[in-house]
Amino acid sequence: MAGKKYKEAAAKIDSEKAYDLKEACALAKETSFTKFDSSVEVHVRLGVDPRQADQMVRGVATLPHGTGKEVTVLVLTGPDKEEAAREAGADHVGLDEYIQKIQGGWTDVDVVICSPDVMPKVGRLGRVLGPRGLMPNPKSGTVTPDVAKAVKEVKAGKIDFRVDKTGIVHTAVGKVSFSVDQIIDNTTDLLQTLLRLKPSSSKGTYFKSIVVTTTMGPGIKLDKATVPGI
Repeated sequence: MAGKKYKEAAAKIDSEKAYDLKEACALAKETSFTKFDSSVEVHVRLGVDPRQADQMVRGVATLPHGTGKEVTVLVLTGPDKEEAAREAGADHVGLDEYIQKIQGGWTDVDVVICSPDVMPKVGRLGRVLGPRGLMPNPKSGTVTPDVAKAVKEVKAGKIDFRVDKTGIVHTAVGKVSFSVDQIIDNTTDLLQTLLRLKPSSSKGTYFKSIVVTTTMGPGIKLDKATVPGI
């Protein structure tokens, strides 16, 4: 059952209306009622069938203003690249000792990056990392010879997203403490990236619905026609 604060926030939103981009981002800030700095999220229902391999939309976006979240990064690599990874800002760097920790159930990180030469060892971690969305993947730039560059990009606000089995992409685009303009910029960048990734086999309406919300906050329908470039 919805609480009093949620009901008060939801009362400020017309559930039948699709808001323009600026209104939606401003309302997201206004209707956040948590005591902590909530994430601003965008949920996009796409006109794709994720069961078809060629319609599995997955990609990365480097948000202009970052996500506002401190991202914890683990780099799995050989000794020759460990120092560069640390200097780039990686929180954990190593190989065998971390493989053992992960096999024991440790997954206290947000992103795992590895160099291609260690993938034969890292591949064994799929059962643990895969279900948590942490398995390194070349498509998301987390399997790369230049681990230092990958660390810097992730720390700067690079996000990895993929459509779920119901055809929806869920991702955070900032914090309530961001300005409206920063949220607008990040949301626009994400949606433009999704448009570039539209599968050629996807027919009909691609952006079926776009909702902006905050952690625990009510959803706000976004009028896609007001988003530049889509």
